Amino acid sequence: MTNDEGSERPRKIIHVDMDAFYASVEQRDNPELRGLPVAVGYPAARGVVAAASYEARKFGVHSAMPAITAKRKCPDLIFVPPRFEVYKAVSLQIREIFAEYTPMIEPLSLDEAYLDVTHNLKGMEIATEIAQEIRAKIKQVTGLNASAGISYNKFLAKMASDLNKPNGQAVITPKNGPTFVEQLPVKKFHGVGPATAEKMHRLGIDTGADLKEKALEFLVEHFGKSGPYFYGIARGIDERQVKPNRVRKSVGAEDTFSQDLHSYEPAREGLQPLIEKVWSYCEANGIGAKTVTLKVKYADFNQITRSKTFAAPLPVITDLEDIVGTLLASIFPPGKGIRLLGVTLSSLERKASATEPQLRLAL
Repeated sequence: MTNDEGSERPRKIIHVDMDAFYASVEQRDNPELRGLPVAVGYPAARGVVAAASYEARKFGVHSAMPAITAKRKCPDLIFVPPRFEVYKAVSLQIREIFAEYTPMIEPLSLDEAYLDVTHNLKGMEIATEIAQEIRAKIKQVTGLNASAGISYNKFLAKMASDLNKPNGQAVITPKNGPTFVEQLPVKKFHGVGPATAEKMHRLGIDTGADLKEKALEFLVEHFGKSGPYFYGIARGIDERQVKPNRVRKSVGAEDTFSQDLHSYEPAREGLQPLIEKVWSYCEANGIGAKTVTLKVKYADFNQITRSKTFAAPLPVITDLEDIVGTLLASIFPPGKGIRLLGVTLSSLERKASATEPQLRLAL
């Protein structure tokens, strides 16, 4: 059981996740979109779905899906250009609600965050009641629905927030945590992407119970520095703390593709959700980045990076998109297939005020 340092009390962690956040904001602000399949993004050749409404998800449309695929799955899909400044403003409203309960807030992006409410500002003993209050206040203030997961560590709180989506919450207790993990397919584990899930499958690891049977040495051998993490979560153990107001040295995202990429457009499409992920993290944490790095791993596992540094932090996401596109173009034609792409932002610095409006719209 994961405890507070120097205490026998189990921690009380809430993971709050807004439901179809970008799409829900668009439906809130434009009543004509309500009840219709909506995708936030651009229907261009290299467009990628940034978010999909629940009406669109019924057709199999989801975030990070190429726009052309989404349109094929749902011919009536309505594309709406993203308005990141609006999403950021709503995110700040939600953060103010979190701050009424605890200073221990760790944003993951504009639409989700961890809260440690073990010792909270309201003196409330039951974390599920805190989650209910927070979700009700978010609805009252923003008109949007949020889901929540409550548990004694970050991994299980994150998993619990998906159990009763949309507009619901779930709790995983210290007593039920290990059993819950054992029954869960590893492909549903937070932190286990498609490539890692496939590798686990090849090693005979399909469920949490299978993962639990593997020795720490085995997991380190096959998964490197992630081995101890997998060893712990297979037992319902996650010692990571909720870290508020942290400025990391860098923030990155990467993806391994099921088939090697050989042309520019599919590679650029694959980078778009990574761009949006790292930008959303920086926006949520009031951080600016001056250095952009593109990571490329080829089919033979050779790896290169391309970087560009600026005198001042990038002001809008479209600048980041342009820079990544230029860095990617510089390695074409690649000569061999690309199996992995990544985007990292570094030279990070705290913005003067996370609540000041941007001067330009990120459209």
